[in-house]
Amino acid sequence: MPIHDWTKVPEGLFHHFHQDWTIELARALNRGGLPEGVAALVEQRLGPREGDVLAIEHRAARVGPPEMGGVATLPPPVAQMVRRTDCGFYAERANRVVIKHHLGRMLAVIEIVSPGNKDCRASLREFVEKTADFLASGIHVLVVDLFPPTARDPCGIHKAIWDQFIEEPFTFPHGKDRIAVSYLSGAERVAYIEPLAFGDDLPNLPLFLSSDFYVATPLESTYRTAWEFSPLALRTAVETGISPEAES
Repeated sequence: MPIHDWTKVPEGLFHHFHQDWTIELARALNRGGLPEGVAALVEQRLGPREGDVLAIEHRAARVGPPEMGGVATLPPPVAQMVRRTDCGFYAERANRVVIKHHLGRMLAVIEIVSPGNKDCRASLREFVEKTADFLASGIHVLVVDLFPPTARDPCGIHKAIWDQFIEEPFTFPHGKDRIAVSYLSGAERVAYIEPLAFGDDLPNLPLFLSSDFYVATPLESTYRTAWEFSPLALRTAVETGISPEAES
């Protein structure tokens, strides 16, 4: 299903969809998308302006081939753009993030960006620093941003995050200003980048569970399910750009 243009409707409508989509992602991953012993949980807000994150947790102390089985053993990830860095910036801040681990050790998180994450400098800085802290702590991260850059992130959310480790140029390809990125944490940090435009299908990016294993994230199918079960009024508002408030 093509990505919709969520800039046409009030932020609250995307918030509703965001919640449904996060739950659908957790359900899909827990219904066989993850290896045995690994669970996807919706974590409550980690700060005053942050949306919920989908945490991927594992009961054992280590993740290795015997536990992961063949589910996560796939060909090397492919993305439109790949960036690498072995810079150790942010290492001194690795213990700042405090997270409740309900089922074990956190391996990865999925973050779906909301407009509120970028509506002022403070909220953007909070989101970027939290994401960088996850990576510095050895937690892999997948970020989806269905909104165009703002004056606070003129080159997009990926560059704002990547600049915490290494500053390098980044520009969107022509006609694309949304983005999905899968970050591999470790001695070498790798970003698998998929620039997007509204109207594109979502890529099923890798969700890393360790430096050697990943699963394909069902972004497209879960977006489709969340959309199909959204209220008709919400879908009409997004598709027409006419919100119920404006219509009345």
